[in-house]
Amino acid sequence: MSEVFAMPTGSGASAPRPPLPPFDEASARQKVRAAEDAWNSRDPERVALAYSEDSVWRNRDTFLRGRAEIVAFLRQKWARELEYALRKELWSYAGNRIAVRFQYECRDAEGRWWRSYGNELWEFDELGLMRRREAGIHDVRIGERERRIFGARGDGERDALIPLR
Repeated sequence: MSEVFAMPTGSGASAPRPPLPPFDEASARQKVRAAEDAWNSRDPERVALAYSEDSVWRNRDTFLRGRAEIVAFLRQKWARELEYALRKELWSYAGNRIAVRFQYECRDAEGRWWRSYGNELWEFDELGLMRRREAGIHDVRIGERERRIFGARGDGERDALIPLR
């Protein structure tokens, strides 16, 4: 498990999540890779540990505040979005901010497949926890034969770019 998304130890206070800002290209890529790995686990509690206790989100038209709301949101998301598999790619970084583009695929309860395209803006606190996440996402229905994302990335495809279409 990446230490960026590792379980905290100690008194319950938020532990640092290296790498810490300000980011360079290598540390920004490490954050993006760790986020992709955590989201592909589909474990809401694990994912939420990367966010500050008072983190604010905009996800499409949903606005969240704090880890408890993040966990509840992700539980509902992954109950609907079956066989969810995600790819994230670093777009830009500066100081304590990172921008990513992403695509994920999932199927709904009726068996229809979807590919979702999006961009995220991330802002981190001094402990390396994400205090702000803004995501714009667009969904496209695809046929099962059009799928191209099957589970977490293997080591051999770690640096592969995400196709536009």
